Amino acid sequence: MRTTRVTEQIAQLTRFGLMNAYLVREDDGFTLVDTMAAGSAGGLVGAAAELGAPIRRIVLTHGHGDHTGSLDALRARLGDAVEVLIPARDARILAGDRTFDPGESTRKLRGTWSKVATQPDVLLAPGDRVGSLEVVASPGHTPGHVALLDTRDRALICGDAFSTIGGTTVAGAGNWRFPLVAFGTWDGERALQSARELRALEPTLLAPGHGRAVPAPARAIDEALAKAAR
Repeated sequence: MRTTRVTEQIAQLTRFGLMNAYLVREDDGFTLVDTMAAGSAGGLVGAAAELGAPIRRIVLTHGHGDHTGSLDALRARLGDAVEVLIPARDARILAGDRTFDPGESTRKLRGTWSKVATQPDVLLAPGDRVGSLEVVASPGHTPGHVALLDTRDRALICGDAFSTIGGTTVAGAGNWRFPLVAFGTWDGERALQSARELRALEPTLLAPGHGRAVPAPARAIDEALAKAAR
């Protein structure tokens, strides 16, 4: 697992060159954002140890298996003292409820949804704070997808709202170099709307679930939005 410092407070952890998780430093240790696929727990815990602090809480951007796959193993390894926070809407899906809310697209859910035994300690809602991170609604890739804005410097951990393998791309938009995010996107129109809303936050860094982090990402995001709109 490769560790890359992307801001003073955030380290990007990358497995197989394809999947990212993030360690966000707080006063009491790390917030781990996403858990990658199954088999990643040891590497994630080891990366935190190498960076000199324990994992205190685990936040998921959404419920797909490449983001939740190591959650149960981490809970078993780290214990109940580590808080688990999951977006409320995707937590319902992980619990087996695949009904749609009024106003939502009724398109079939896409992507891999792991069977997760771990129950969330906190159900996240837009506007919640997790240490220095503000929860920002960004549905589309999944119904409950969220991004996390670091209020200290406006770095944006965006989950799969954007990917950057083969260029910065909005979830749901075609990218032949890395089509997996598009294949897993539930509602492409809503994903594009969310991407526009994230752009309006004027992030200083875009930190995606797949691909490298992009500093000063305004131009890259604008180009991705224009391509997706076409």
